[in-house]
Parts: sequence; structure tokens; C-alpha cells
Amino acid sequence: MAKPILLELPARDPREELRSRLDRAPLEHAEAILAGYEVLQGLHDCGALELLRGLLGSGGKVLETAAELTRTPESVRAIRNLVILGKTLGEIDPDLFDGFAMALPEAMRQARMQGKEPPSFFAILNKFRSKNLRRGLVAVNSLLEAWGKDFFSEAHSPSEK
Repeated sequence: MAKPILLELPARDPREELRSRLDRAPLEHAEAILAGYEVLQGLHDCGALELLRGLLGSGGKVLETAAELTRTPESVRAIRNLVILGKTLGEIDPDLFDGFAMALPEAMRQARMQGKEPPSFFAILNKFRSKNLRRGLVAVNSLLEAWGKDFFSEAHSPSEK
């Protein structure tokens, strides 16, 4: 009759496996470790590590103070306004906003070139001959009309608040 073969496996030491992986890590991940050191040095140079150390040392005091500040009516309104502003910016077509952003520096440059002396009444009237000015006036007028309609609607009447 056949005799059973005894299988004796060496005892597994998880700490030894971890030590082995740790010994190989600098060679396998050298670039990542160097990049991590650069990030750490950058955080140290700009003082972010000192700030984090201070935050950790203060315990929950900073968090309590921040929570306390957000409970004020002004903070609640500011947060709500930021959310509304974010929604509004999300609704604007990027091409339209890009056109506005590109036109603003040019308009400021032209205003600076005209000098400190305000234009004459006739110079202002002459500007109304420009098709671009009239297009801009229509856009601003449309904005003001929509805002005026919404601002004075029943939804914003002071009697409901």
C-alpha cells in the first residue's frame, strides 16, 4: 500500500513579506518616490506643511470656528449667492463669454486712449451711428428688461418674505 507524502510548508511570516516588498519598493518605484519628494519639498517651500501642522495641532478648534462662521445669516447668503453665480456661469455659452472677455480689454484700452477729458455731447451722439454700439445696447437692454421683469415679479415681492 502507498504511503502518504507528508507536505510540510514553511510557516508564512506576513511581516517578512512586507519587509521584502519594502526593500524592493525604492527600485520599482524610484520615479514616483522622487516625484513625491519634489511635491513634498514644494509644499515645504510655500509653507503649506507648516499650515497643515498647525491645523493638526489645533485639533477641532479650526473646524469649530469655521462651522460657527457659516451659521451667520451673511455667510448663508454668501454661500447661496456663490451657488447661484456658479449656476449662472454654467448657463452662459462659453463662446459668448469668450467674446465678452476678449472685448473688455480692448474697450478699456480705447477708454484709456481717449484721455481724462470726457467726450463732447456730439461725440457721444456720433457714437450712436456705430452698428456695434447699437448691437451692444440691444444686448444690455434685453438683460435689463429680463432682470426688471424678474425683479419686480410677485416671486420677489417683499410681502412674501
